Amino acid sequence: MPNTVLELTDSHAHIDDASFASDREAMFRRAREAGIRHIVVPAIDQASWPGIAELCADHTQALPAYGMHPIYIDQHRPEHIQQLVAWLKTHRAVAVGEIGLDYFLPELDVERQREYFLQQLHVARDFDLPVIVHARRAMDEVTSTMRRIGGLRGVVHSFSGSLQQAERLWEMGFHLGIGGPVTYERAQRLRHIVATMPIERLLLETDAPDQPGACHRGERNEPSNIVEVLNVIAELRGESPEAIAAATTRNARTLFRFD
Repeated sequence: MPNTVLELTDSHAHIDDASFASDREAMFRRAREAGIRHIVVPAIDQASWPGIAELCADHTQALPAYGMHPIYIDQHRPEHIQQLVAWLKTHRAVAVGEIGLDYFLPELDVERQREYFLQQLHVARDFDLPVIVHARRAMDEVTSTMRRIGGLRGVVHSFSGSLQQAERLWEMGFHLGIGGPVTYERAQRLRHIVATMPIERLLLETDAPDQPGACHRGERNEPSNIVEVLNVIAELRGESPEAIAAATTRNARTLFRFD
């Protein structure tokens, strides 16, 4: 099957990362050759917004999202919330992200994470933008917080929760971002969810440069590797890669409104 028949969307890739500095144009070329038409580029902190804006202005494939990632909590300042509001008034964005909660790393201040997450959810709702959510060992709280605020849509990226947690997200109209972890045979719970989940709630992602798939373990991840994710999901669901590519790109287009 030639890749040229595919139209793919990488719904989550940090291609502004310094690891791409030496071959970023080649990375974009490889992505195009793999059939990737759109790459959503989430921010991690306020300092990353200008670089993402410039990157996306220079490459029509790249679509910007702006927010503050919980892992970088020590870099965030209260005034950055109002700066995010001002930024979104003057810069195109397809989402607010990457935002969320991370309870895996014990050194991260929980209360500060909660406050920034809550405030950014309100910003997203006010701007009618979807959210790109990071939830590590915090899925139930992330879901309950979003449900309490209401009026939100988005994707929980690199989903790793239970079927029950996934079902609660689907009930809220949220998507699951699925990437490299699903390519590992040991990820049986995730594979079962992906095999049977509603196709209209599925998004493909790489999380580049992180989370490479089984065929690229130990390497820097990049958007073109999404084809590995696509093929594994197609096999799990007993569907063609073309069908999965078309459905997930349609889902991304509907969620992020990039057309």
